[in-house]
Amino acid sequence: MTKLAQWLCGLALLGSAWAALALSPPGLRLPAPYRQALLPLPVYLLVAFGCYSLATVGYRLATFNDCEEAAAELQEHISAAREDLRRRGLRF
Repeated sequence: MTKLAQWLCGLALLGSAWAALALSPPGLRLPAPYRQALLPLPVYLLVAFGCYSLATVGYRLATFNDCEEAAAELQEHISAAREDLRRRGLRF
């Protein structure tokens, strides 16, 4: 199962549970404070997901590894390509 499918399954599960409670079926009566906290819950979850996403991106950016060997190899490839283009008559 892909990560997107996992997220969508979780979202569908939470959404259906929220809808079942928010629509308040006849046999289920929630007290008023619970209903008041339940209605804006999707907005709170969306904000929490945004905070989690920003924190994850920030952490991954802060711990990003430098690949010095790959950078040196790329510079060699660039130099070789420029030399090849110069031999073919292209000027920079």
